Parts: sequence; structure tokens; C-alpha cells
Amino acid sequence: MGAEVVNLAAGEDPVAAAQRFSRGRGVDAVLITASTKSNEPVHQAAQMCRKRGRIVLVGVTGLELSRADFFEKELSFQVSCSYGPGRYDPAYEDKGNDYPVGFVRWTEQRNFEAVLDMMADGRLDVKPLISHRFPIDDAAGAYALVGGAGPSLGILLAYPQDEKSALAVRRRTVELHVATVPAANCSIGVIGSGNYATGVLIPAFKEAGARLKVVASSAGVSGLHAGRKFGFEQTTTDTASVLSDFAVNAVVITTRHDSHAGLVVEALKADKHVFVEKPLCLTLDELAAIETAAASSAGRVMVGFNRRFAPQVQRVKQLLAGVGGPKAFVMTVNAGAIPAEHWTQDNEVGGGRIVGEACHFIDLLRFLAGAPIVEWRRMDMDSATQDTVSLQLSFEDGSMGTVHYFANGPKSFPKERLEVFAGGRALQLDNFRKLTGFGWPGFNKMNLWRQDKGQKACAAAFVRSVESGGAAPIPLDELLEVARVTIGLAKP
Repeated sequence: MGAEVVNLAAGEDPVAAAQRFSRGRGVDAVLITASTKSNEPVHQAAQMCRKRGRIVLVGVTGLELSRADFFEKELSFQVSCSYGPGRYDPAYEDKGNDYPVGFVRWTEQRNFEAVLDMMADGRLDVKPLISHRFPIDDAAGAYALVGGAGPSLGILLAYPQDEKSALAVRRRTVELHVATVPAANCSIGVIGSGNYATGVLIPAFKEAGARLKVVASSAGVSGLHAGRKFGFEQTTTDTASVLSDFAVNAVVITTRHDSHAGLVVEALKADKHVFVEKPLCLTLDELAAIETAAASSAGRVMVGFNRRFAPQVQRVKQLLAGVGGPKAFVMTVNAGAIPAEHWTQDNEVGGGRIVGEACHFIDLLRFLAGAPIVEWRRMDMDSATQDTVSLQLSFEDGSMGTVHYFANGPKSFPKERLEVFAGGRALQLDNFRKLTGFGWPGFNKMNLWRQDKGQKACAAAFVRSVESGGAAPIPLDELLEVARVTIGLAKP
């Protein structure tokens, strides 16, 4: 490729070579692309540089820098962020907010543009870098080469050129071979195949006896894996096909929060029953659209508020049924910190942690109180993420509730604790494993060997309601009320 080579294996000295190349002045800049724990590459780079030279670390090396190396020459050192400015910035990569060219000349996108332009007009010739070519059907062989001990440089995957084969590559839906299909009246299509869907929800729906008709994922790979693992009949990347499939009468939505409302509305317009992971929506306008769609749909809406279905919460509900008068609830959530740049903290994508997560506990208190929420307010701790808050709720029957949602606690403290005070008695539930009664005639405790937050019971209740045509597990007006209160509490 025209570069001068220094063969370290033959004992050649890279520092001496750099001095010869620069006529003894030292090089202007050094790019380090090595992968080693040794500090030697940085030390050699400093020796190669001229005064006020520049060292850029692209690879990974030891970073015990010598002050003398950098002080005497006033060298600058920079660790490169892959692709250029904009990388790992969600405002740039996900939302498309570009940096002005007058301030940031070479961004991630412009770097790619420049390379592609040079490849297109022949100034950058990458053909000599191609060491192997594989047809896409033999992609596994290409990956085996990468992971093996054999030498390789650039590996090219060739896609078919004829129209029939190209159509097969673009096909969005894959039929899976399933030995038996359960004769269930609840036939579900799952949209989204992330960790929670595959780890919790899909197994719960399968155990509840639902027919696993189709799973949809944007990329396709995770959906195919989930389809094969759990026995779906189909997997697809075409979400619209799930909503138009006549064999699907219930849609399970487990995508990112900003997509929930739109998918719920479209599913209701198709007269599908809907199970959507929390939150139901992010804005009041979205909530109004869902309410309108639900009013004219044969389908029903269910939000994955599983905690109200937990066995110990059901026991608390039974005990409270025998107590007259208002009640006081204290829900303490040791949620832990999430970085400000995480998608859940983005109000437009995740809704923030009040809308995205605290809605669980607002619904839980609404369920236990058994009365509408009439007033609410929020107290904040000053923080960039605004996820250490106390949420105050007042109920129509005079009951009151507080949700302490804290991101500043230690992992050693219980994650979720519910305390209920009513009629001279009290209940305490720790981490959905240990329920203790204080002053409660005939009840002292209800402990579980394993934590149960009600996910299986929640899915089973939805499946039963679809199969029987009976009432929804959670009344629609309660779902709308909780969403409205949660969005109100999230406002600055």
C-alpha cells in the first residue's frame, strides 16, 4: 500500500526509523493502533514525536505515562472516540441533531462520507485489503475464519444478484416449524423481543396457554431466536403484518416507551386486544388518542402492572377489605442510579423514570386504595436526572399515599418496601418475599421462598379475559387515570 515498514520481529528500531524519516526533526503525529497492556507504545510514540507533536490512541495500551516524555516536548495526547465526534451521543446518533459544520468540521457522518467519496472515485483503493470472499449463504464460514487462527484481513460477503434470490434475502417473515399448536382462544403476536420480553413475558404467556403465533423484532435476529426458543409459528420484521394478521387476536407490545401509544392505537383500530408493557403512553395527547381508539374498538387494553397481581399484594388487598376508613400507604423504591444519557432518562424516548417506572407504584397504591386519585404533587431532590423524588397522592375516600422513588440509595438496602397503616394495624411487604402483619387478628406473616412480583399471574389474567370475553383484568378507567396522574407528576 506504499507505507514504509519497520519489522520489529527482525529487531528494527521504530524510533530510529521515525527519526530518519523526519530528518531528525521528529514526526508530527503518531497513531497508536496496538492492543497490549504494555506502556511501551506510548513511550515510543513520545520519543518519535517532534516538540509539540500529537499522539492519538486508537487501540488499547497501558497508560502509565512518563511525565518527562510529555513535559520536555509539550506533547498532546488524545484517546480517539471511534468514528469521530457524535459517536455515543444519543442526540446526534438517535435524534439526528447534527453539529454545525463551522464548529465541528469532521463528525461521524462526515468522516464516513469522505471515506465513501474517496472509495467511489478511486482515490482510496481497498481491493488489495480483501483477503477472502464468501457468499452470504456461507457467512458462518466467514465468521469461523475471523475467530480462527488462520490469517485474514478484509473479508467480503457477497449477496446474490438475481432477482429471485435477492427477494429471498429481503423477505421479512420466516415460517417456523412447530410440532404442535395449542388450541387456545388467545392467539398472540409479540412486538419486541428484548431481554424482558424473552426473559419474563413470553415465558409467562406460554405458561398461561396462549397460542404463540408470531414475534416481531426490528432487526430480525432476536426475533428469530425467540421464535425458535419458545415455539412461535412465525417471526417477522414487519410490525404491520402482526396487526393485520387475522389469526392474531391479541398483541403484546414490549418495545421502547415512545412507540407504545402509536402501536396501542393501531392495534385497537384493528380490533385486537392489547397487552402493553408500562408505560401506556408518554403524553396527554397520546393518552387522548388511546382513549378515543378504545371507545370504538372491540379490543381491550391491559398495561403490564404486574405488582397488583403478586400473591402477597392480593393478600394485602383481602386484609384491607375488612378495614373501614381511610388508609395510609408508603411505598419506598430504592431504584438505583441510571446515567443521564440512558434512553429511559430521555423524556421523548423513555419518558423519564417517573413516567417510565414510577407508574408501577402509583398503580399499586391505586389498586390497594380502591378509590380514585383526586390530588397529587411531587417533591424533588435537586439532581440532573430528577429521579430522586417523593410523590404524594390523595384518594377520594380520604386515603393518602406516598411513593418515595430514590436513585441515591445503596444496593444493600431493600429495593422495594410497601407499608400500609389502617385501623390501628399495619402491614409491611419487603421485596415481594416477606409480608408481615402488625396488630392484625389472625394474620402474622406470609413469606415466599422466591420473589414473586406477579408477572405470571398478570399474563394469565389477560389470557383468561381474552378467552372468556369477560371483564378486563384492570378497568380501562383506572389505566387512563394512572397514566394521567403519572404524566401530571412528571411535569416540571
